[in-house]
Amino acid sequence: MARAPKSLTPIEAFLAPVAALALGSPDLEGQVLWYRDGQWSDGAGEMLEAEEIAFYAEGLLLEGFSLHWDHLSSPVLGMELIRLCFWQGEAAMVPPPPAGWQVQAQDRFTAR
Repeated sequence: MARAPKSLTPIEAFLAPVAALALGSPDLEGQVLWYRDGQWSDGAGEMLEAEEIAFYAEGLLLEGFSLHWDHLSSPVLGMELIRLCFWQGEAAMVPPPPAGWQVQAQDRFTAR
């Protein structure tokens, strides 16, 4: 007897585009930003490799964090980046992309 396809959890469905981007672009990096005390971290020290991005995000979503992700590209630098913006509590306005970077895709998951 054939099994029915497994349906995705809301978190898995939310992260599916990120996972697909990472699988298709092994050189893609993830940048992690944290919202604390009313401001965003600069994210300079928190970088992830492609295969870590969705796994890292899923763990924090399961712990009750909210997440806004951006798929950014810089035509000048010839680079792509997944930016993960995490917070807890009230919804935070995410910072705009850095100068010269363009948003290719984005989504938001708010913890309940």
